[in-house]
Amino acid sequence: MAATRKAKNETFRDTTKKKDVREANIEAAKAVADAVRTSLGPRGMDKMVAAANGEVIITNDGATILNKMTVTHPAAKMLVELAKSQDVVAGDGTTSVVVICGALLKKAQELLERGIHPTVISDSFNTAANKACEILESIAIPVNLEDKESLIRAANTSLSSKVVSQHSSFMSPMAVDAVLRVMDPQHANLLDLRDIRVVCKVGGTIDDSELVAGCVFDQKAAKSAGGPTRVEKAKIGLIQFHVSPPKSDIENTVVISDYAQMDRVYKEERNYILGMVKKIKASGCNVLLIQKSILRDAVTDLSLHYLAKAKIMVVRDVEREDIEFISKTLGCLPIAHIDSMRPEKLATADLVEEVDCGKGKVVKVTGIAAQGRTATVLLRGSNKLVLEEAERSLHDALCVIRCLVQKRFLITGGASPEVEVGYQLSKWSKTLRGMEAYCVRAFAEALEVVPYTLAENAGLNPIQIVTELRNLHADGNGAYYGINVKKGSVTDMREEKVVQPLLVTSSALTLATECVRMILKIDDIVPVR
Repeated sequence: MAATRKAKNETFRDTTKKKDVREANIEAAKAVADAVRTSLGPRGMDKMVAAANGEVIITNDGATILNKMTVTHPAAKMLVELAKSQDVVAGDGTTSVVVICGALLKKAQELLERGIHPTVISDSFNTAANKACEILESIAIPVNLEDKESLIRAANTSLSSKVVSQHSSFMSPMAVDAVLRVMDPQHANLLDLRDIRVVCKVGGTIDDSELVAGCVFDQKAAKSAGGPTRVEKAKIGLIQFHVSPPKSDIENTVVISDYAQMDRVYKEERNYILGMVKKIKASGCNVLLIQKSILRDAVTDLSLHYLAKAKIMVVRDVEREDIEFISKTLGCLPIAHIDSMRPEKLATADLVEEVDCGKGKVVKVTGIAAQGRTATVLLRGSNKLVLEEAERSLHDALCVIRCLVQKRFLITGGASPEVEVGYQLSKWSKTLRGMEAYCVRAFAEALEVVPYTLAENAGLNPIQIVTELRNLHADGNGAYYGINVKKGSVTDMREEKVVQPLLVTSSALTLATECVRMILKIDDIVPVR
């Protein structure tokens, strides 16, 4: 009887499983954060990512490293998605966001061990992140888009941690010019980076890269039939049909029994193609861009021969996804049928020519009459690995300038915002009561991982540097003091001109907090078959 009564009033529940699941999730996520931690900052190390198919990538871009990593644990996959989100929102700070997330998880683990409930930690972290964004906005410096110098400085900070950092004085102005060229002053928020096309060519050095005022095609001009490779006062037609004999939709076989029939077939074919070439010539077109086709040959040797006779330059195999960009750049319309070949659908340019570029050739279109708001960057590099990393670095620099266009505030770099936010949050936590004060203080302490890691990667004494920083920020007049990696000391980042967009840091904090809250709320993993 006593035993049954005890069973009814049983209050003890086994919570070890929930604890184990949380532990496992946090440990897995921390392991991912530790993997990219060494690549944070200007003195960060690079990672060599070797794929199973033998492809090798050398990079220190957090999103790229995590994207290529084989991650099996579900909680660790959340960090990969986190880096992707940061890449979409800000484009830069992908390593920072993962490192901050790892530090917050470590603090959350300590709080859990003290017996604080996960929901309390989660809500307090959210409050702290919102407060952190307010603090960041209070120390932000407004920026004017007319001030090109500030934009270039922000791009320099983004490139400082990359392999191509020694070329930042050349690449930053190029990135700024590209963004300003595609930006519509009336609708600055609608800036689309797909309007900036990057064409990569191996051969030469990064200094040979250029921002082309016009359009560049990776394809060569078709000159098998001796067609022109340079056309002045060009009339360009962008076509989506085939200049080749028609083909039936089903498999067919034509049996020809004598030569007279064979000659008739060839004659019909010639007349058909000749008719098409005459229509193209009649529209005034002298440069033909032909979309790539998978159903049948877009051009044949015969059609190339007639086009060459008509002095029409041909660029074939234009990718389907490039059609929109090309029509926007040239200010022309794609033509879907030969009967639509009319002069008003053509684009006008001063010069279209094929130029040598490294080991290959590219076709350059310059002096476009009705050029749209697009830009083309021709990137060069000594080998494939450098070129790919240069392209990723340029993407980060472009994203940084896009951030500034969308939210026109700059903050200083060198871990100064993180230290300032950490100090202000610690101060604010003293005004709070109960568990929330503990959790906010833990959040503030977690942010010290950024200066700590920066100093560690630069080979400085992290404890000494972080203590010095903390003291300067506590004085109240050192809000812009950060780690100067080149001098190995703490200096005012405004004087050093190390700046970055506000959006990069604020989105890193909010996204990292969201990810931590999600991991904290999980208390069981349910397998489904």
